Amino acid sequence: MTVPPADPAMLDNAVEILRAAGTFTLQWFDNPALDVTTKSDGTPVTEADRGAEHIVRERLAALHPEDSVLGEELEDHIGTSSRTWIVDPIDGTKAFTRGVPLYSNLLAVVDEHGPLIGVINLPALGTTVYAGRGLGCFRDGRRVHVSTRTEPSTCVLSTSGFGTWTDSQLLGVMRAGFEARTWGDGYGYAMVACGALDAMVDPQVSLWDIAPMPVIFAEAGGRFTGTDGTDVSLVPGSNVSGVATNGRIHDAVIAALAAD
Repeated sequence: MTVPPADPAMLDNAVEILRAAGTFTLQWFDNPALDVTTKSDGTPVTEADRGAEHIVRERLAALHPEDSVLGEELEDHIGTSSRTWIVDPIDGTKAFTRGVPLYSNLLAVVDEHGPLIGVINLPALGTTVYAGRGLGCFRDGRRVHVSTRTEPSTCVLSTSGFGTWTDSQLLGVMRAGFEARTWGDGYGYAMVACGALDAMVDPQVSLWDIAPMPVIFAEAGGRFTGTDGTDVSLVPGSNVSGVATNGRIHDAVIAALAAD
């Protein structure tokens, strides 16, 4: 069965909506008046998180009222169509609250055929990476692709942090020869999609942290799977991990993560 491509107008709408949410967060970025509270899972949340998600949901309700919306900070909205929007208003809230400009806003759309649209917006850097199924992957209107490097010793592998890594995973990556860095969260995935980095690994993440990545990497010419090398299920409540690469080194990264 032929899988239909994304509607270019819907992709444009997704980018516009997320950029608007990102612009809202900038008023709170590096702002001493920002109030940070801790959620039940121990992660931080701010007025900027909730406000940005509200903007996304408000605009989606006007444009696509029949679609479902899942988000990190607000209650799920269950629609009547086959499409679901998944939003992370601020990916990298810890970076955001400390004035580090590498935080992002994430938005994805999934339909009955699978991942449809993915957007990574980096408001403090003024750049957006986005893709639509069958349309390609872009950075601010310019087509982008993953890197072509093949030797681990020449490749940079990034992660959002080593707190969720096992000792064997870290040792396996180091022994394989990859250069490890911590340019993390959505920023790290965006840089792999654009070819600046070669791999991004998060052994434990939430659904909204990686929802845009399957379509972005499919369209950028790379690969995106879990740490076990299988496709990631974008189903609410599922335990997920993320491995994004240029495709050429994907098997080597998965093998390194599985090394004893």
